[in-house]
Amino acid sequence: MAASELYTKYARVWIPDPEEVWKSAELLKDYKPGDKVLQLRLEEGKDLEYCLDPKTKELPPLRNPDILVGENDLTALSYLHEPAVLHNLKVRFIDSKLIYTYCGIVLVAINPYEQLPIYGEDIINAYSGQNMGDMDPHIFAVAEEAYKQMARDERNQSIIVSGESGAGKTVSAKYAMRYFATVSGSASEANVEEKVLASNPIMESIGNAKTTRNDNSSRFGKYIEIGFDKRYRIIGANMRTYLLEKSRVVFQAEEERNYHIFYQLCASAALPEFKTLRLGNANYFHYTKQGGSPVIDGVDDAKEMVNTRQACTLLGISDSYQMGIFRILAGILHLGNVEFVSRDSDSCTVPPKHEPLTIFCDLMGVEYEEMAHWLCHRKLATATETYIKPISKLHAINARDALAKHIYANLFNWIVDHVNKALHATVKQHSFIGVLDIYGFETFEINSFEQFCINYANEKLQQQFNMHVFKLEQEEYMKEQIPWTLIDFYDNQPCINLIEAKMGVLDLLDEECKMPKGSDDSWAQKLYNTHLNKCALFEKPRLSNKAFIIKHFADKVEYQCEGFLEKNKDTVYEEQIKVLKSSKKFKLLPELFQDEEKVLSPTSATPSGRVPLSRTAVKPAKARPGQASKEHKKTVGHQFRNSLHLLMETLNATTPHYVRCIKPNDFKFPFTFDEKRAVQQLRACGVLETIRISAAGFPSRWTYQEFFSRYRVLMKQRDVLGDRKQTCKNVLEKLIQDKDKYQFGKTKIFFRAGQVAYLEKIRADKLRAACIRIQKTIRGWLMRKKYMRMRKAAVTIQRHVRGYQARCYAKFLRRTRAAITIQKFQRMYVVRKRYQRMRATTIALQALLRGYMVRNKYQMMLREHKTVIIQKHVRGWLARLHYCRILKAIVYLQCCYRRMMAKRELKKLKIEARSVERYKKLHIGLENKIMQLQRKIDEQNKEYKSLLEKMSNLEITYSTETEKLRNDVERLRMSEEEAKNATNRVISLQEEIAKLRKELHQTQSEKKTIEEWADKYKHDTEQLVSELKEQNTLLKTEKEDLNRRIHDQAREITESMERKLVEETKQLELDLNDERLRYQNLLNEFSRLEERYDDLKDEMNLMVSIPKPGHKRTDSTHSSNESEYTFSSEITEAEDLPVRMEQEPSEKKAPLDMSLFLKLQKRVTELEQEKQSLQDELDRKEEQALRAKAKEEERPPMRGAELEYESLKRQELESENKKLKNELNELQKALTETRAPEVTAPGAPAYRVLLDQLTSVSEELEVRKEEVLILRSQLVSQKEAIQPKEDKNTMTDATLLLEDVQKMKDKGEIAQAYIGLKETNRLLESQLQSQKKSHENELESLRGEIQSLKEENNRQQQLLAQNLQLPPEARIEASLQHEITRLTNENLFYEELYADDPKKYQLYRISLYKRMIDLMEQLEKQDKTVRKLKKQLKVFAKKIGELEVGQMENISPGQIIDEPIRPVNIPRKEKDFQGMLEYKREDEQKLVKNLILELKPRGVAVNLIPGLPAYILFMCVRHADYLNDDQKVRSLLTSTINGIKKVLKKRGDDFETVSFWLSNTCRFLHCLKQYSGEEGFMKHNTPRQNEHCLTNFDLAEYRQVLSDLAIQIYQQLVRVLENILQPMIVSGMLEHETIQGVSGVKPTGLRKRTSSIADEGTYTLDSIIRQLNSFHSVMCQHGMDPELIKQVVKQMFYIIGAVTLNNLLLRKDMCSWSKGMQIRYNVSQLEEWLRDKNLMNSGAKETLEPLIQAAQLLQVKKKTDEDAEAICSMCNALTTAQIVKVLNLYTPVNEFEERVLVSFIRTIQVRLRDRKDSPQLLMDAKHIFPVTFPFNPSSLALETIQIPASLGLGFISRV
Repeated sequence: MAASELYTKYARVWIPDPEEVWKSAELLKDYKPGDKVLQLRLEEGKDLEYCLDPKTKELPPLRNPDILVGENDLTALSYLHEPAVLHNLKVRFIDSKLIYTYCGIVLVAINPYEQLPIYGEDIINAYSGQNMGDMDPHIFAVAEEAYKQMARDERNQSIIVSGESGAGKTVSAKYAMRYFATVSGSASEANVEEKVLASNPIMESIGNAKTTRNDNSSRFGKYIEIGFDKRYRIIGANMRTYLLEKSRVVFQAEEERNYHIFYQLCASAALPEFKTLRLGNANYFHYTKQGGSPVIDGVDDAKEMVNTRQACTLLGISDSYQMGIFRILAGILHLGNVEFVSRDSDSCTVPPKHEPLTIFCDLMGVEYEEMAHWLCHRKLATATETYIKPISKLHAINARDALAKHIYANLFNWIVDHVNKALHATVKQHSFIGVLDIYGFETFEINSFEQFCINYANEKLQQQFNMHVFKLEQEEYMKEQIPWTLIDFYDNQPCINLIEAKMGVLDLLDEECKMPKGSDDSWAQKLYNTHLNKCALFEKPRLSNKAFIIKHFADKVEYQCEGFLEKNKDTVYEEQIKVLKSSKKFKLLPELFQDEEKVLSPTSATPSGRVPLSRTAVKPAKARPGQASKEHKKTVGHQFRNSLHLLMETLNATTPHYVRCIKPNDFKFPFTFDEKRAVQQLRACGVLETIRISAAGFPSRWTYQEFFSRYRVLMKQRDVLGDRKQTCKNVLEKLIQDKDKYQFGKTKIFFRAGQVAYLEKIRADKLRAACIRIQKTIRGWLMRKKYMRMRKAAVTIQRHVRGYQARCYAKFLRRTRAAITIQKFQRMYVVRKRYQRMRATTIALQALLRGYMVRNKYQMMLREHKTVIIQKHVRGWLARLHYCRILKAIVYLQCCYRRMMAKRELKKLKIEARSVERYKKLHIGLENKIMQLQRKIDEQNKEYKSLLEKMSNLEITYSTETEKLRNDVERLRMSEEEAKNATNRVISLQEEIAKLRKELHQTQSEKKTIEEWADKYKHDTEQLVSELKEQNTLLKTEKEDLNRRIHDQAREITESMERKLVEETKQLELDLNDERLRYQNLLNEFSRLEERYDDLKDEMNLMVSIPKPGHKRTDSTHSSNESEYTFSSEITEAEDLPVRMEQEPSEKKAPLDMSLFLKLQKRVTELEQEKQSLQDELDRKEEQALRAKAKEEERPPMRGAELEYESLKRQELESENKKLKNELNELQKALTETRAPEVTAPGAPAYRVLLDQLTSVSEELEVRKEEVLILRSQLVSQKEAIQPKEDKNTMTDATLLLEDVQKMKDKGEIAQAYIGLKETNRLLESQLQSQKKSHENELESLRGEIQSLKEENNRQQQLLAQNLQLPPEARIEASLQHEITRLTNENLFYEELYADDPKKYQLYRISLYKRMIDLMEQLEKQDKTVRKLKKQLKVFAKKIGELEVGQMENISPGQIIDEPIRPVNIPRKEKDFQGMLEYKREDEQKLVKNLILELKPRGVAVNLIPGLPAYILFMCVRHADYLNDDQKVRSLLTSTINGIKKVLKKRGDDFETVSFWLSNTCRFLHCLKQYSGEEGFMKHNTPRQNEHCLTNFDLAEYRQVLSDLAIQIYQQLVRVLENILQPMIVSGMLEHETIQGVSGVKPTGLRKRTSSIADEGTYTLDSIIRQLNSFHSVMCQHGMDPELIKQVVKQMFYIIGAVTLNNLLLRKDMCSWSKGMQIRYNVSQLEEWLRDKNLMNSGAKETLEPLIQAAQLLQVKKKTDEDAEAICSMCNALTTAQIVKVLNLYTPVNEFEERVLVSFIRTIQVRLRDRKDSPQLLMDAKHIFPVTFPFNPSSLALETIQIPASLGLGFISRV
């Protein structure tokens, strides 16, 4: 079919647009050949005439069908061209939020400028092991493909990541390395993968910087080789770097920064270790403030500095080296602040004592004068002489900057070298994967040397890319054996020749650099002369003579020649380098320059701008002679060209994988797509070239089966043949006439571009026609059905309406007659009521009127009476008022007269006073007279005093007389007051009478008012009562409403409380499950570490040399690790090696004696408790001693006696400590002597634990002893200090007492001595009484003990008599029972006896333990003796039997006939079995070997009773318990556990083996519970089973051990079934079409997905169900508990649901309506399987709920807000991230389906915003539910169990 035939009406095309690059339009009429204009309509509705090019007449590109939009692989598009690629990327990026897309072999990654949750470990696990085309595009898919090809093809791989700055290259490379580190792991314990990842923060800090395009732009290229060993685990890495941008160290453009490390240093300047660097703010330094943007939003430089230092430490860079690095970097910053002062135009100098230079020299350890001199001078060397020439200020600044760049470049290379050393592989590298993170094609307004080198590198990479793509296309055609022609693709070898060939750009540049007076202008002229008009790729700008243009593969680029020579040479002065090399204080600095040559001319070349990689990191080819001597002469371009050639050799030797990073916009806006910028980068990175190469051939490829499945609708029934290939050929020949449009390969059909779209159009047209026909038929049928229903409904409605009308008329007549009758009676009633109302009203009016008249008359009479009374009172009041006025006037006149008289008297007194003052003035000068008068006054005073004394005597006599008179006067006064009071009382009574009269009148008036008020109040109250009644009725109604509400609220509260209770119960169950899961995960981790330990130990054993001949000992840790299953960290194990086995040449491993160890552990715990009690007792004694000391200070006379008492207590403590120490030593000695050799063996864990604990106890006792000694010394010193004082008060020494008595001269001393003697006697008497009481108590206790001993003796004699009557077998048991009873009683007795004295009770306990140990030893000896006697008895019985047989042979036949035959009853007695099995101790290993190690579940075990090995083992344990042989029980259980573990380790991948031993372990655990003797486990036992309970041992600890073992077996079972189911799930649940024809296959790209058509060897849903049936039948056959089977099934279904949902969330092609239908059908089949197996209540169906809801989400309507609400309520088992992901991935398979709008997805996100769920996208497929083992007792009687001969257990006998 011609391409022009596709341009029909409604066809959609792409037309160029200056803003959007390409715009979509629709044809309004068919195109006919020869038309010059196309009639188009844009999407916004605007009509347009599109003119075709008259020369080429090229039609606009066609648009792909909608079902192909958003494809994972761009090569799957039918039309492969630029607008299709751009539109597909935009739809995926904007609408679906998908940043990765395949383009053939290229992964296109668009930077989202937002953190996405698609890089977690769960995503890594999901991509691990998957084919590249089976999952959605991802960087992890590319990394997995590289890792898989490395392992499969044994070939090294490379991942080439390229793109513009800010496109995300570094992040993509980082995630690829993280994937390798996570998936492969480390080959050693050195965590190499962590070191590989730790190199990223170091390299980013020293090699990344902020630019206008990117906040973390890599300013260098790097190639990291990650090395792997033969098992493909990471062993090391190596890094190569390219083109570091050195110019950034000294200059930054606006809004840019220097390298991150400088700002990290400035942010950490306040740290103490950085004080010596003398750093400050970044704005202080010239090298960090030029960009004006020292801070990046959201980045904490101080925190980044911590990360950088941690990474350095992890990579082995010591703290001293780190500080050296920071010193150099700080020196660079200070060097940038060095300033120069011009002396003249050709010379300059540094200011004296310049602070920045001083700091730089101090940090570098160089001389200030030398550095200052050579910064301003240079040395010129000629053939004969050497000159020192000053330089100008500008040259000095350039030299300073060149030095700073050179130092930083060397430091960068030094760090890279050390990182490589840290990442160097310690073992041989088998293969590697290289990750190349290199700059993409760059073009700016001004392009210089850096852009030239970058674009040169991209030309080389693009050439390699084109060749690789072409090679893959060629291989594909040859593989399918189809004819192919040479595809014309762009070969950029001419451009590369222009740059690197002889007389090329680089060659001419190097030549110009060697010229003495070479310049940029002369170099430009050479370029013009050499290449202009001779090379089509080289051009000269019209308006410039200092620039040139090169046509690169991506675009034309104009380069400015200015600076090329300087950057290529990178001049640095030799003298400055020598000064730095001479540093002796700073050892790191010379290391940076040790690789450089000694001779550096002024024009010597070292890199500038961007320097090449550190040469130590490059692996060069064979060194040529003389190469090292000329190394210093290489220019930057030459070195870069060499390193680039080496890189290309490495890449060509590997299989490349390409990642092209695209920057969607220049403003770093999240999920914003700029079409112009995207197209530029797509052209530059080679994506469009890949599309062009693919489109030139046969881009669309289908397998025959996929083509048949997709286009089956285009075939007729007669066209379908048995051979799918021939059928497809026949159909294609009919559909496409031009045979050049397709080719038939071996397995695929190849189509040219546009043919698939044509086939899709034919298919869609046929489906549309079929749909129209179906719609027509269905609509006609629906309309006929609707008409018949409407007609039938109309007839029915008419019938009912007519009947209704007749009934209504009859009802109207009846109502009319009734209304007339009602009117008659109503009118009569109304008239009668009106008359009665008028009569009652008239009577009421008359009564009211008459009463009103009478009341008026009464009121008039009452007012007259009150008026008379008022007149009377008013007149009296007026008379009294007149009298008071007259009295007041008289008193006022008297007062006025008296005031006048007083004034006159006052006037006279004032006159007299004035005369005295005058007199004083006149006699001022009479001082002498005054003095004389004063002396006279003094004499008179003396006389006055004498008289005063006489007067005082007289006053005393007078006072007595006056007191008598005063008393008389007082008596008289009292009588007078009484009289006055009487008169006053009379007056007050009169006044009171008057008041009472007045009050009487007032009360009368008040009474009337109250009566009036009462009437009014009564009326008001009646009214109020009526209102209250109304309110009461309202309140009652409100009360009822409230009661109803309260009832409703109570019901709601009850319901809410019930809901809360249920929720809390669920939460508690979840917490319990979480705790159980945490514990079981710990067990799983423990088992993993245990296996790791065993593997390491095996490796160590292999590495150890051949042992010496003779005695050989196996490592004891092996057996201990195998049976270490208890969660207690104290329980360890040791070897159980019998003594007789030591003589053998090689010892066998024996298990730990668990019961012994548990006893010892219990004993140690008790000893620790006793130690603690002793310590508490000692503390109590110390407190008592302190209190006693305080009392002694208060009472000195009592000191001597109390000291004696303290010494007694001290002696008691010492004796107690000695006893305890002796007993502990004896216990230790007894343990070391009596225990088995395996416990006391050196290095045995049990021995070490016990010995350590005993040692700690003894050490604690020693410490306590030392404390007692210190206390004793303190008491003695105190006693000596107070001894002189107390000697005076004691009566012990008679001579001293006599001397003291003689010395007592005073009575006071004698009295004191007497008092002291008295107190001493009293003290001695009290001590004697206390001693007497204690002796009496001891005597009484001894008598009681004698009596109890007599009673005990009698009881023992009675028991002995009873035991003698018992049979011999029962005597031992009875004696033991009696002994236990006796000890219990004795223990209780002593507890009561010593309840008040814990010290004695402790001593008694210790002696009791010693006695118990002795008894245990005696019991063991007796058991050994009994066993020996039993063996001898069996031997004797055997001999007697042989003798009887011999006698029977000698008897004649006649005697036999005559004599009656006695039946042998021995076999009959043995039939009455006790359910026990007996075996010999030496047969234990044989038992474990035959019953556990060599038992095959598929062989012998198939025909056994379910759980038979568990029953046999338990019956053996029962017999050991019956014999009371704890060592045998311990040995058997330990051997059993170790045997099961060995079997699972050996055959742990076999489901039947793991299931078999899980079932038997659980049965063994249930038997130990069922027959433990605990009431909780004996409820379902028969009486006979209760008789079989264990009698001597409590195996609760072993039950825990077995429970942990069962948990580990269960986890191993889950891992086994997961490994079996994993390959089936995706194929069977997602890819296989269970319902054929529902989902069509969409066109696929180069990355072929797994076919959804069931080929031979692919898994289907039936495969999964068959496997589930197999699992279930095996578990049932092995007798696994039903509850445990339910848990296993639940776990299986969870794995199926989780894996299916995870793949659905990562596969866009699976998110469609038809696939949702397939998933729901598959889930229904699984539910049907659960119903068939009666497992619906196992919880398995609930684990599939997320998958069911995801399938429903694919099928529901997704348009309106109601749909969004329904989705939110329906998908409660899915997280928000999962719902949004499914909606984003939803892809229509047919044109009839509609895409999900972005607005609808936003609505869903808004509605789910408040939902609190996990942000994790994928389910944890490795999650294992916590397992429980519900108790399941067995009804099987132990005595009925028969042991099959096939087990080989003939050495076991039933008992």
